[in-house]
Amino acid sequence: LESGVKVWHLVKNHDHGDQKEGDRGSKMVSEIYLTRLLATKGTLQKFVDDLFETLFSTVHRGSALPLAIKYMFDFLDEQADKHGIHDTDVRHTWKSNCKTRKSVFDIHKGSITDACLSVVAQTFMDSCSTSEHRLGKDSPSNKLLYAKDIPSYKSWVERYYADIAKLPAISDQDMNAYLAEQSRLHSAEFNMLSALNEIYSYISKYSEEV
Repeated sequence: LESGVKVWHLVKNHDHGDQKEGDRGSKMVSEIYLTRLLATKGTLQKFVDDLFETLFSTVHRGSALPLAIKYMFDFLDEQADKHGIHDTDVRHTWKSNCKTRKSVFDIHKGSITDACLSVVAQTFMDSCSTSEHRLGKDSPSNKLLYAKDIPSYKSWVERYYADIAKLPAISDQDMNAYLAEQSRLHSAEFNMLSALNEIYSYISKYSEEV
């Protein structure tokens, strides 16, 4: 300013001096951001719906429901019966926790891709949850974005779990045969030594507990 030049930065106004002006600028930036976010959601809505319909359906999948899902869900129900756990919310949560993708897939994601997928992942988790989600003006945008869709997705999840429960049970022999076939089909796609190294790293860290 002393030299007659004023420097401008692409930051929210409230990062500098005038708080009243900052409030107005911050609101403007938020409104622009929200408008673009809603427009993007509208563009992607059908793809997200199709994804969830495929995930939460025993029929509309393009292929048969994997035996492992039915086998695992029946196992969880058997364990609940064995230990006298009759709370339907607990059984529901056990099945939902089987879907944690980070425990299954070791895939590198860039920060932008991860941020985009986290919105879908949050919606997925909210859809599988049995608790009511109380949202307000201070709730994160990734929760607000799909708030109106969650009730529909929740009903899909409940129907999905009920449909799986009605399917014929999978025998141990059929499950073993299925796993052997999957191992044969994908034998060249995984690095066994790398997997063993990951297991060793875990075991060495928690050897006493194990």
